[in-house]
Amino acid sequence: MKDTSSLRNLLPAWQKGLSLIPSPLLAWYDQSARVLPWRSDPQPYHVWVSEIMLQQTRVEAVKPYFDRFLTALPTIQSLAQAPEDQLLKLWEGLGYYNRVRNLKKAAIQVVERYGGALPADFDALRALPGIGDYTAGAIASIAFGIPVPAVDGNVLRVASRVLCSREDISKENVKKAMAQAISAILPRERVGDFNQALMELGAMICLPNTPPRCLLCPLQGVCEGFLQGRTEELPVKAAKKPPKTEEKTVCVLIYDGKVALRRRPASGLLAGMWELPHWEGHHDVNEMKDMLATSGIQAGEMKPLPSARHIFTHRVWEMEGLAVHCQADVLPEGWVWVSLEELAEQYALPGAFASFARLLPGLIRPSSTAPSNP
Repeated sequence: MKDTSSLRNLLPAWQKGLSLIPSPLLAWYDQSARVLPWRSDPQPYHVWVSEIMLQQTRVEAVKPYFDRFLTALPTIQSLAQAPEDQLLKLWEGLGYYNRVRNLKKAAIQVVERYGGALPADFDALRALPGIGDYTAGAIASIAFGIPVPAVDGNVLRVASRVLCSREDISKENVKKAMAQAISAILPRERVGDFNQALMELGAMICLPNTPPRCLLCPLQGVCEGFLQGRTEELPVKAAKKPPKTEEKTVCVLIYDGKVALRRRPASGLLAGMWELPHWEGHHDVNEMKDMLATSGIQAGEMKPLPSARHIFTHRVWEMEGLAVHCQADVLPEGWVWVSLEELAEQYALPGAFASFARLLPGLIRPSSTAPSNP
């Protein structure tokens, strides 16, 4: 690994190599940029919400969430006052729920410190919960025209290929050096467009995990990675540790046309979310019936459901499912029975349980109770 002084020695060459990209990049962006709601109306609040939603989430997936979120919470003040259950429901399916919790925490601070308007200052934005260097740079440049870089994975990939850099972009000192080099070549009159153009190029042309579309790239004439035939080797990035696999048995508990939910602990994975009850390990019908009985749940008819798999950042859930028609409405303290309508309108269910949730209309019977096992 190069130390800070070695990377500093690379900066003049990096700045020179990157100085060739603003003109062709902006010309391409003017012709090819996608029409996105947060671009069409780049109010600071809109840019902020979109950037938080776009973290580890595809643009097409974000669009309906963005519209629904702003319809429900059109101002920073309304976000600051929103109940957590409403926020989680609005975010349901996007995942990484701490993002929306931090949005509210930051909104409260913006109301208290800045009168409900995001500050036009990089350092002040960076100090808000959930806002890192990239997000602060994106808001500052796009919404306020402040000449600061917005360096995410897309930008690091584009820059590494343009420079034919063999530096490991997962290292913090490399990220900072890249940001410094990009900062030196920002076109001050169009900094927001330039930052968005770099991101757009990485998302649409200079692709990850698949051959880049170099023949369509406006930078092919100045891209050293392309000119040297090495784009598919770049960027250099340390391999991630493989996620841990965890086995679960999910029980869809049904009684009188309703399904049972329980709330997860207030901290940790999916903190505070409602979920379908589940147990560690894979268990058959007889084992699960005994385990339910220890919780006071009177299981009647039980049948297996299709298995499901959900991948989190650092773990994978391998889930077996059981539909359980209960003989009484008794549940452990804190669990609730909810109708399908209530589930759709009020309760946010994590995406990990989406495969089982899709089965609910066919599982829930209109009758008051389900038949017992013979």
